[in-house]
Amino acid sequence: MMINNLSPDLFRVIDANLNRLREGIRVVEDILRYKDNNKELSSKLKHLRHLAQVKETKELLAYRDTHNDVLRTSIKSELTRSGLTSIIIANFKRAQESSRVLEELYKLHSIEYSENFKYIRYELYALEKKVLL
Repeated sequence: MMINNLSPDLFRVIDANLNRLREGIRVVEDILRYKDNNKELSSKLKHLRHLAQVKETKELLAYRDTHNDVLRTSIKSELTRSGLTSIIIANFKRAQESSRVLEELYKLHSIEYSENFKYIRYELYALEKKVLL
């Protein structure tokens, strides 16, 4: 198992952030793909979503514990959006924050993984600007 340098306590953090990263990207990707028919930007997002993977999926999955997530209940600001722009902003931020968490945690284990998540984060910053301006 490649993640043996990481504490199993962090496997759940990594699993949650991998999911959050891919989910955030997917929301924006689908809006650009199906609503805007924007092949260029949705393709770039799809590519980033596919880069947001690690080989140790089964090892991480073993530590998933959604039932005991202490912040599982949504807060008020997560339950309402003012429009598609607010959905896009929220999901870009979600993905950027998750990629930062993964970048930092993987500094303990794999510079290659860490740099991959850093790359994803900076690409998301650039795409956010393209989409919103």
